[in-house]
Amino acid sequence: MSTASALLATARAGDEAAYRRLVEPHRPELHAHCYERLRELVERDMDAMQRGDVEAVVAMLAEDAAWSMPPLASWYRGHDALRVFLAHGPLTGEWCWRHLAAQANGQPAVGAYTWQPEERSYRPFALDVLTLRGTRIQEITSFITRSPEGLDRDDLARFPAHPVDPSTVGAMFERVGLPGRLD
Repeated sequence: MSTASALLATARAGDEAAYRRLVEPHRPELHAHCYERLRELVERDMDAMQRGDVEAVVAMLAEDAAWSMPPLASWYRGHDALRVFLAHGPLTGEWCWRHLAAQANGQPAVGAYTWQPEERSYRPFALDVLTLRGTRIQEITSFITRSPEGLDRDDLARFPAHPVDPSTVGAMFERVGLPGRLD
């Protein structure tokens, strides 16, 4: 495998340590530039989600981007479907969000927290793992920290208001270095 092919494969896999080993002997400024652009994309995503800016979020997505939400069977693909999902789901303005950057399985990730007034804190809602294609987000897999057990369709529309499943917080958030609550 050529150095260029190895760099590309490693960057796609999100393996920063391997990427550094390949890049630094050749062009250390390339490494810094690539990770700075990745950090900027993640920060723009977090900012747009926190502000509830549907159009800004969609503008960062690849045309055929997909969003899935395990353990739910729901998923959305393409700008039109994602715009409707965002506007009628997480970005309705009904919930207050906070976001923290992370890394999960070598990929950029974002911890999404919702305000829980009874606890007077932000609690984990989902770990959004981002898959990139070039400078766009190709896929978002949101690992939800709520149990769908016993919920009907109306309950799912209010999913962020449901209690956190403590077992998923430890399994997801704490393993990637994110706190279980933000005060």
